[in-house]
Amino acid sequence: MAFTAKDVQALREKTGCGMMDCKKALTECDGNMDAAVDYLREKGLASQAKKASRVAAEGTVVALTKDGVGVVVEVNSETDFVASNDEFKTFANKVAEVIAVANPADIDALMAAKDENGKTVDELKQDIFLKFRENMQIRRFIRFEGSVVSYVHAGGKIGVMVKFDTDVADKDGFVAMGKNVAMQIAAMNPSYLDQASVPAEVIEKEKAIMVAQMKEDPKMAGKPEQVLAKIVEGKMGKYYKENCLVEQQYVIDGDLTVGKYVASVAKELGGEIKIAEFVRYEKGEGIQKKEENFAEEIANMVK
Repeated sequence: MAFTAKDVQALREKTGCGMMDCKKALTECDGNMDAAVDYLREKGLASQAKKASRVAAEGTVVALTKDGVGVVVEVNSETDFVASNDEFKTFANKVAEVIAVANPADIDALMAAKDENGKTVDELKQDIFLKFRENMQIRRFIRFEGSVVSYVHAGGKIGVMVKFDTDVADKDGFVAMGKNVAMQIAAMNPSYLDQASVPAEVIEKEKAIMVAQMKEDPKMAGKPEQVLAKIVEGKMGKYYKENCLVEQQYVIDGDLTVGKYVASVAKELGGEIKIAEFVRYEKGEGIQKKEENFAEEIANMVK
């Protein structure tokens, strides 16, 4: 029995499954809608779609480097129980490996990319869903090429990747330096690389806040504008030291900034090292977690 694009859309609306899954189901069932629904249910895909709306704020962040390629990816689950399972961790690492090799443009392209055994990431995700039966999402990823060092903190809570412009990446001491910089990023969470990276609108907003704060301070009342301007510049200097990586105080040696630490290692290794860019992913950041009230849940069940 033939089927049309409208049939695929109708099946998608009925089950909540992906377009390709619905097309495959109709193909396998010769266009029979009811049989296709049963097919998707048997595969566990219909229940997967229903659970996709549930909040997945747990999970893990994987960071790896391989053959001059670095990857950081966040894979989420609903519960910490699943996140701590070895099979889930294996899946997350497999996703990172596929990203490194396939270089997908976005999440959709990643889901269609295949591992070394010919399975798509979407199929791998379905396999792991059938094991645990809870919502899982590949939330975001980034891929760098070049002289890259990665670091994972607290078993997947935070993943950091740093790319360097350097001519000493092959020398002893470079990777250790890179790890130290990555740990700095994990610990201090800088917003920008350096002063030049801070957008002009952010600078103006910070200055406006500082001026407003001073106007509320009786001690600042009556001070000349040029004095207030100098105070603002001083406060901006502190802002840069707190928010710009190379300006931050190096946590391992408080006498150095991160920029000076990197320069000192470059001198020791007899070359040049410059931090080009970095990324820091923290598991679940920005995701609104559902607050569970067990007593209320039981009361509602009784009603």
